[in-house]
Amino acid sequence: MAVTVMDAPSAWDVLDGVTLPRGYRVEITDGKIIMTPQGEYRWKVILEAAPQIRQQLAARGDILSDVMIDFPSSQYGYAPDLAIIAPGAQRNGCGRFEWHSLEAVLEVVSKSSRDNDFAKKFRLYAECGIPVYGVIDPEAGVCTVHRHPARTGTYADEVEVPFGADLLLPLAGREIAVRTGGFPKAGELS
Repeated sequence: MAVTVMDAPSAWDVLDGVTLPRGYRVEITDGKIIMTPQGEYRWKVILEAAPQIRQQLAARGDILSDVMIDFPSSQYGYAPDLAIIAPGAQRNGCGRFEWHSLEAVLEVVSKSSRDNDFAKKFRLYAECGIPVYGVIDPEAGVCTVHRHPARTGTYADEVEVPFGADLLLPLAGREIAVRTGGFPKAGELS
């Protein structure tokens, strides 16, 4: 389902008062509200990764999943699969975190989200200066970590990590290691 977003300070403002159906992921790309069913691979990767990250963060930041983040454009409203929030980050007047609060974003790619995760989100996250952008691809069985964003919409560094190896997320003054051996590969769910 796609609906055009009107100009608003935050892309998410157009959804104020709207009851969204359960079991769907909602994001805003190019001013369109996009709803897709939540996938099993995505959910299992998040379930595996989130507790590992949370434990290592301790009191130095937080982790969120599928929570609205305000970006500096009314045309984009993303709720990253996993977002690592910087220590001391504050919520805005709408009660949401903004792009500059993010230390890292991890997205789990599906067939329906490939264009967004590999192109549109990559460009926006880099333009916004998000230090680490990780793409987890169950179909390929690989994670790709992008670092050193440029305002031109690119990342200077890219490291590929096959499922089974540790995914290292270099954050400010610390590093998070995520064991990927439990991540499901496409076709392996029973």
